[in-house]
Amino acid sequence: MSCHRPFRHSTFRHSAWRTVSAAAAALLLIPASIAPLVAQTVSPDQHAALSPGAKAEAAKVEAAKVEAAKSEPQATKPDAATPAAAADQASEPPQRGVAVRAIDRVKEVAKSASDIFNRVPCLPPKGVAKTLGSLPHVASKLAAGRPVTIIAFGSSSTQGYGSSSPEFTYPNRLAAQLRRHYPTADITVVNRGKGGEDTPEMMARLQTEVIDAHPDLVIWQVGTNAVLRNLDPGETGKQVEDGVARIQAAGADIVLVDPQYSPRVTERPESARGMVKLLGRIAALRHVGIFPRFEVMRDWHEKQAIPINDFVIADGLHMNDWGYACFAQLLGDDIIRSVGQLKLGVNVPADVRTYRPM
Repeated sequence: MSCHRPFRHSTFRHSAWRTVSAAAAALLLIPASIAPLVAQTVSPDQHAALSPGAKAEAAKVEAAKVEAAKSEPQATKPDAATPAAAADQASEPPQRGVAVRAIDRVKEVAKSASDIFNRVPCLPPKGVAKTLGSLPHVASKLAAGRPVTIIAFGSSSTQGYGSSSPEFTYPNRLAAQLRRHYPTADITVVNRGKGGEDTPEMMARLQTEVIDAHPDLVIWQVGTNAVLRNLDPGETGKQVEDGVARIQAAGADIVLVDPQYSPRVTERPESARGMVKLLGRIAALRHVGIFPRFEVMRDWHEKQAIPINDFVIADGLHMNDWGYACFAQLLGDDIIRSVGQLKLGVNVPADVRTYRPM
């Protein structure tokens, strides 16, 4: 959510896996362009989660199919009572039925991806600072039409835990948005999220999984597990600052992403506020971007009156499809805006990279 096109490290809940497992034998019958939406892998230390919103959407889709079948003109329906129809059904290969169901599942996923914001709009936060800056390295390459590599670095919410499909993780959503906006650009978004990690584990793989890939932009989601595991904030701060310095030395732009506003995090209010402030100080000190996810999600709930369950799954921690989609949309809007600034000749010093969404 690595996630070279297509992304391979997102996960499903057990119920979603049973459906996909039933279709596994027919994957060879599915066109290569849609097979990656069905074939998934499960993280060794995490099980996938199907969000409540995704379950409800699937139920709506099935109900709509039943109603459509009832209202369909009789002349277009096969009559199972006729000998010809019975012969056709008897001669249909069993695996074809499995393939059709797998394709239907892919179509449902695609439909949910296209209309997710029709159910709840993704609006810019009302209570978050609107200070604009720039992401000079990635913006200049996008403006020039040169290939761009973005690495999403982090833990389970980068990996995509809580999403119902790889297409719904935030790195894949972000990639799709940027490719729509820059259709001729060669844009690669690599997912380096690994569930359960924070700075000690991330620093151990920073060189091989991030820096050695020579990215143009690194989006580093960090701090949530430090709060949940009661890690020393002073040590966390030193490690994040060291990591940021190493990424900068490699020539990449950086956006830090702070913890999510969700029940498991907000039940530790002092630690959560401390981590948000810590990451903000590091961003200001090192002149890098900061996406204030905590305040953005708080705005969803407190200012936009969106129930927590509409963007957080039942575990009280991870975002659902809508949450990841809106997060990616707001982040993508700022990358696009940064490119627009560059094209308009807005002169932002190269060492001033701090920015906030919207």
